[in-house]
Amino acid sequence: VFPPFLHSRRKMRLLLFVIICQCAINNVNTNHISNPSIVLLMADDLGIGDLGCYGNRTLRTPNIDRLAEEGVTLTQHIAASPLCTPSRAAFLTGRYPIRSGMASFSRVGVLLFSASSGGLPSEEITFSELLKQRGYATALIGKWHLGMNCESSNDFCHHPLSHGFDYFYGLTVTNFRDCKPGQGSVFLKEILKSLVIPIQIAGISLVSLAVVHYIGFLKVPFRALGYCLLITAVSLAVLIFFFYHFRHLNCFLMRDHQIIQQPLSYENLTQRLTKEAMQFIGRNTDAPFLLVMSYLHVHTALYASDNFRGKSKHGLYGDAVEEMDWSVGQILDVLEKYNLSDNTLVYFTSDQGAHVEEISSSGEVHGGYNSIYKGGKAMNWEGGIRVPGLLRWPGVLQAGAHVDEPTSNMDIFPTIVKLAGAQLPSDRIIDGHDLMPLLQGKVTQSKHEFLFHYCNAYLNAVRWHPRNSESVWKVFFFTPKFSPEDSNGCYDSHVCNCYGEFITWHNPPLLFDLSKDPEEKIPLTPETECHFYEILRVIQLAVENHTTSLHAVPNQLSWDNIIWKPWLQPCCSSLFQSCYCDYDSEGTLPEVHSV
Repeated sequence: VFPPFLHSRRKMRLLLFVIICQCAINNVNTNHISNPSIVLLMADDLGIGDLGCYGNRTLRTPNIDRLAEEGVTLTQHIAASPLCTPSRAAFLTGRYPIRSGMASFSRVGVLLFSASSGGLPSEEITFSELLKQRGYATALIGKWHLGMNCESSNDFCHHPLSHGFDYFYGLTVTNFRDCKPGQGSVFLKEILKSLVIPIQIAGISLVSLAVVHYIGFLKVPFRALGYCLLITAVSLAVLIFFFYHFRHLNCFLMRDHQIIQQPLSYENLTQRLTKEAMQFIGRNTDAPFLLVMSYLHVHTALYASDNFRGKSKHGLYGDAVEEMDWSVGQILDVLEKYNLSDNTLVYFTSDQGAHVEEISSSGEVHGGYNSIYKGGKAMNWEGGIRVPGLLRWPGVLQAGAHVDEPTSNMDIFPTIVKLAGAQLPSDRIIDGHDLMPLLQGKVTQSKHEFLFHYCNAYLNAVRWHPRNSESVWKVFFFTPKFSPEDSNGCYDSHVCNCYGEFITWHNPPLLFDLSKDPEEKIPLTPETECHFYEILRVIQLAVENHTTSLHAVPNQLSWDNIIWKPWLQPCCSSLFQSCYCDYDSEGTLPEVHSV
């Protein structure tokens, strides 16, 4: 039997031991959910219905499905734009693209050429910049599509390395049909259509001037006629040269600031991109890193390596999806190899919905499947903006969980910035919201009461999820005119447009309740929805508040910023050598097992 004071001392020691253990446990938990490594996987033009975890039963996507099984599935994950360039700008900055000038007022809504001066402004703050300041190693592998140069061919003002990435391996523009011989052109039909009238006008004008000069009705200096002919001839020659050499001028592979392959070769391209991603992870096993793996799949031109070509049930498109899934598996495996999985947040998405109008010259469907949702890329129908959203973080996020609340790809910005311990910018509006409380089940409702859907720079639709309500209201101020009318897209023009004769305005706006009609089949009316006008009034007030928060900024997608400027043309040799080089040494590629 011990004396009483020894009992007290033993209790004190025991209490102290418990406190120390609890502090240690808290410290471990704190470390576990702060400063994780981040892997962001973004597909291009992938339909939400192309994945097994979203209901597809014929395409094999076991590795992407594994993210859903081991993490959280977002069922109402919304792209901030239905087009590549603005959607990616919003993703990187957490802001609607209209705020950064990355939304077009013209027909063309994306950057088209490597020698354009438009791009993500240096004033914008990206999550890669903020994570880099926190000591993260940062890399972008794959597609950029947010510009390159401003005033010279090597100022790199819009380049990934100027926006917080330490390392870049990929394409600065995108993967066009024109980049792959035999795949047709996304430009030729429209260019020829656009040139017919100007050429006719120029021809008729020159002939008329020559005739009136010949008959003596009007004296026209031959020098003036000569200058007109010369200007016309030079303009046509430059245009023909550019589109004849489009592949060499716009489709090239870069490592950091250096062009290493011009034009781009599709041989084992996914394997090369995957190898770069795996090597980056391998170089940064002892410190937190940010890897953005921005796939070229499944934007056209479609491609797949020999190990995948002809293996799916859905032609070349299916082959490309399954090859991308293999790549995702390789990245997950290398995280396991280096014991990084438990301290790495992995996110998978697509920049927008599938491009439903993509049909090859032979009639093969080259666009994806948007499940039950209407429309696709370039439209704000659900098929164009509802995208996959998968997040995995073992031990932090519940495996197999589903979140049905509205979320946005802009939410990734504040989510990973806060996880890295960085401060959100206080000098600008951030439209995204931290997803962690929703993902961990600490809250049940999204902070997005309203989401604003832009078609280029035009406010097209608004989504309203009232507090303490299951309804998700969506109004359309205008909708694209489908061609043919009974189709699900704008097949005659290859992509839907946002203004003029291409759209139909609605007064009153079309109203849907997505909680009951996710396919957007039956617009509500005052007769079928008793709160019809009240809903429109609330949404109109939200639009007015949102509009007042916008400030004028330079338009990065104006005609002046998107046209080809020869003095900005990057070239690894010279224009006279057709800008050709191939310095990309493959070395040993990741092993591919036939499927």
